[in-house]
This record gives sequence, C-alpha cells and structure tokens, in this order.
Amino acid sequence: MKHRFLVTAVSLLFQCLQLAAQSPKTLLWEISGKGLSKPSYIFGTMHVLCAAEEMMSDSLLAAIQKSEQVFFEIDMDNPGEMLGVFKYIRMKDNKKISDLLSAEEYQRVKDYFSNNKTVLPLSMMERFKPYFVAAMLSESKMPCNAKTGMEELILKQAKTQGKAIGGLETIAFQAGVFDSIPYTEQAKELLKTIDEEARQDSFTNRMSEIYRSQDLQQIEKLTLEEEGGVSAYLELFLFGRNASWIQPMETAMQKNAVLFAVGAAHLPGEKGVLNLLRKAGYTLRPVENNGRTAVLVQ
Repeated sequence: MKHRFLVTAVSLLFQCLQLAAQSPKTLLWEISGKGLSKPSYIFGTMHVLCAAEEMMSDSLLAAIQKSEQVFFEIDMDNPGEMLGVFKYIRMKDNKKISDLLSAEEYQRVKDYFSNNKTVLPLSMMERFKPYFVAAMLSESKMPCNAKTGMEELILKQAKTQGKAIGGLETIAFQAGVFDSIPYTEQAKELLKTIDEEARQDSFTNRMSEIYRSQDLQQIEKLTLEEEGGVSAYLELFLFGRNASWIQPMETAMQKNAVLFAVGAAHLPGEKGVLNLLRKAGYTLRPVENNGRTAVLVQ
C-alpha cells in the first residue's frame, strides 16, 4: 500500500512539475497584490503588423475598459513625443551612411535601394541612424501592403473610451539607446540586413507567426538566438529598459488601474518585466487572450 501511495504521489508531483513548466500562451497578464486596490494589466505588442491581423481579443478590450490609464513605451498621445522621432532619427556630427562603410560596401547599399521599392529613397535617409533604416527595411518586407501596430489599435480604443495616456520613457531616451551603439556597427548591421535579405525576411515572418501564437517562450528564444543586431545589445535594448520601467509602473498602479502595452519581447525571461514584477512582490496571472473581435480602423 505504501509503495502504491508513493508511486501515485510521485506521479502527481511529476504532473504538477510538467504543468508548472508549461508557460501559458497569452500576451495579456493581470497584475495584482502588494496593496493594489484594483488589478492592472500588461499586454505584449508587436510594433508592426499586417492590417489583416488587426484583431483585438475580447479580453484585451475588457482590460482597456477596466483600466483608467494606458501606458505605452512612449506617450503616443503626445505630439511632441511622436514628432520627436524626426529630431532624434538623424546621426550626430552630420554623419552619413556613406561615411561608415567602404566604397564597395556602400555601393551594395545603393544598389539595393536602386533595385527595390522602399518606404523612402536612400537619399532621404543618408543621415538616419543605420539601425532605424534597417528596421524600416525589415518592416517593409512584411507580406502585406497595409501595416499598423497593436499600439495604434490600443491607442484608438483607449482614446475612444476617454482613457488617460502615458509613457514609460521618452523618445529622447530611446534615441540615446541607439546613440550608445557605434554608428559603424549599426551600418554593418544595415549591410547585413541587405546582404541577407532572404534570411531577414524569414526572421520577420517567423516572429510574426510566433507573435500570433502568443508563445512568450518562443519569442524569448527567437530574440536570444538571433545573431548580431539587437541581440548583441540586449542589456541596452531590453534588460536595462525593463528594469527602469518597474518604478514608474508601480507608481502608476498605486494611483490607478493601468494597462501597460509594451513590446512582447520585454515580457518573458528572468530579466523580463513579468518576472521583475513578481520579484517586486506582485502577483501575475495569465489572462486567456482568444475569442477575437475585429476592430476596424477608421
């Protein structure tokens, strides 16, 4: 009898461990505990999506409805912040992309822009930070014509409902992150994006598929395994920013029920926002994020 009981107990323990190891597939999480009078929420976004994917779940719509304020990475309802991208998009010291590459390398960049339809011609982006140009190229390769982001959909819903809008950081701070990476390295990354176009297209499409599956573990894995690029500067692009967000998140949640909408790659992992909030004493509960309702963008 004791032996059978031990076997059963071990079997149940093993099943519990298996269940614990399975991370629920959702981008929406409820934040409670630590004296909060009302729960808040955090949702993982993807900055650019095909228009056909512009679907919001009933759970996300409910989270917006329950929240008194919506925070994005930057305040998307502040014209000064949104227009600030034009102020900070350019490299310092009047640097140009042609200054950062050899003549042969720069010719490959020119040939690419001559042979492919892009959002802007190279002549208009010569002084842009190369990482920004590389990001624009990646986004332009998404398999659809009309594109937008989850942030835009959430912002539209939040403003329709009269919610206050805030930001966890400023566009000046984000620009500083880009400036922390040598422009020569950024230019090499731009060249890599062009030379490995098929591979980059595959990566972008794979990320879109994983995002739609709401699998945070796979999002983390894909972010960590990508060679070079952003993954070479995770402390700057992800981990450092994640840590800096916790205090303003706590301050906001102590005052109001809040929905935080930030890039999905910021959520998972030991240094992800979900785990950092747990360490700060909050309870994180996954919220089922299926049952989609189409949201038309006017």
